[in-house]
Amino acid sequence: MKFNADFEKRAAVHSEREPWIPSPMPGVERRMLDRIGDEVARATSIVRYAPGSAFSAHTHTGGEEYLVLDGVFQDEHGDFPVGTYVRNPPTSSHTPSSAPGATIFVKLWQFDMNDRRQVTIDTTSLDPKPLRDGVSEIALFEDSRERVRIELWDAETHVVDPDHDGFEALVIEGSFVEGGECFEKHAWLRLPPGMALDAVAGAEGARLWVKSGHLAEPPTAPDIS
Repeated sequence: MKFNADFEKRAAVHSEREPWIPSPMPGVERRMLDRIGDEVARATSIVRYAPGSAFSAHTHTGGEEYLVLDGVFQDEHGDFPVGTYVRNPPTSSHTPSSAPGATIFVKLWQFDMNDRRQVTIDTTSLDPKPLRDGVSEIALFEDSRERVRIELWDAETHVVDPDHDGFEALVIEGSFVEGGECFEKHAWLRLPPGMALDAVAGAEGARLWVKSGHLAEPPTAPDIS
C-alpha cells in the first residue's frame, strides 16, 4: 500500500474530515497520513483507541514515535496523558492499550536503526523557549538525521523556512495558512526538501508538532527480510 508516498511532493491531510479505518485489532482505528507498506509499513497515522481497547504485544523493529492527542494512552511502562511525547527505539516492545480511550499521532519505521535512545516528555509541563520573532519551541529530540519539537506561533506570525531538508507539521491547537490552504486541528502538512515553508499563523496562533531534516534521503519501505 502507498499513500502520500511521493516524498518529492507536498502532501496535506485534513484528518478531521477523513473516515476512521479499522485496524486488525477491535476498537483500534486509524486515519492514514502517509504510508509505504502493508501491515508492516513506514507509516504516519492518527490512531484512536476506544475505551478498554488494546493492541497485542509487539516489538517495534523499526521504532515508534508518538504524541498523545486525547485521552490516556497506556502500556506496561506507564500511563501517558495528553501532550506526552514518546520515542520507543528499534527493538523495543510493549503492549499498548487505553482504559479511558485515547488518540495518538504515531510514526513507525522512521528511525536510525542503530538508535536505542528512549524518550518520554510531558510537553505540557515545559515552558517554550524563543526561537525567532513570533515563534517559540519546546525541543523534543535531535540527532544528525532530524529535529523534533513543539512550535508555538503567535497570532498572525509569518513563518518562513527555506532550508529545512523536509518539513512536517501536525496542528495540535489553533491554525495556520500555507499555500492558500487553512490547516486546523489535527491537520497535517509535509513539504519536501527544496520547497520552502511560507505560512501564516491564524488569529489565535498555532501550537504544532514539527519535524524537519528527516527527508534529506528518500524514505523507503521497511526491510523485513
